[in-house]
Amino acid sequence: MTENNIISMDPEVMGGIPVFKGTRVPVQNLIEYLEGDDDIDDFFDGFPSVSRKQVIGLIEQLDEMKEKLLAVS
Repeated sequence: MTENNIISMDPEVMGGIPVFKGTRVPVQNLIEYLEGDDDIDDFFDGFPSVSRKQVIGLIEQLDEMKEKLLAVS
């Protein structure tokens, strides 16, 4: 899944904050669940419009970004 298939930023959807594409669910919601040690299944229960494929794709992209940043430092 490419970034464009995972995240959308549209000024007319949630004021332009990053959301999971095809939803009104902010990416920040997932980050808060993960930081709070909440169970990922609780996230999916609360936001059924977000697919597992989207979440896995986003996590993979974040890991890649982290690796690139660490390689530079």
